[in-house]
Amino acid sequence: MTLDNIGDLNSMHVDVLTELGNIGTGNAVTSLATLVGKEVSIKVPRVKILDFNETVQFIGGAENIVTGILIRLMDGIEGMILYVFEDEFVATILKTFFGKKFDSALEINEMDKSALSEIGNIMAGAYAKALSSMTGLIITLSTPSICVDMAGAILSVPAIEFANIGDKVLFIEDSFGIGNEVANSNMILVPEMSSLNRLFKKLGVGI
Repeated sequence: MTLDNIGDLNSMHVDVLTELGNIGTGNAVTSLATLVGKEVSIKVPRVKILDFNETVQFIGGAENIVTGILIRLMDGIEGMILYVFEDEFVATILKTFFGKKFDSALEINEMDKSALSEIGNIMAGAYAKALSSMTGLIITLSTPSICVDMAGAILSVPAIEFANIGDKVLFIEDSFGIGNEVANSNMILVPEMSSLNRLFKKLGVGI
């Protein structure tokens, strides 16, 4: 039996993906701490299976202005990671990097985008490293692309591109403590179903 769409995942699959997320986020914490020169802590990530409409509501509604960072997964696992950063997370990052006051994502400049893209790249790389280490699969990442737009517009990219595998995504919530600040990060993972089946097979997880 194979999984045909993300909606077929059961609680065991979600538990496995949560553990992978936990390992990946732990890797990201080490890298972020080195990058910002401050102590970084993390809570256990929460993994949910949501349809696109639910995902939009989780990040403040279709018209909420957010920062999206899209990174494609290639080779051993194919699909995409989409980070959706709300203003709270962006404010924490920019304050940590530049001591910069921040009011709205619409204000960020090219230097800000570069810093946020690097954060997204580090976090995605840590997640991919966790997947690769546990499965032996070689996973490569595309260069991040960043966009500031309404949540509904940003989420339309995976919704359209992956319509053939269903209307659900893996929604992973991370909570980082950076110095005295706390920032919540939203990661949306949309793998090709053939890749997801290959992942669980490599991990010895029955499907």
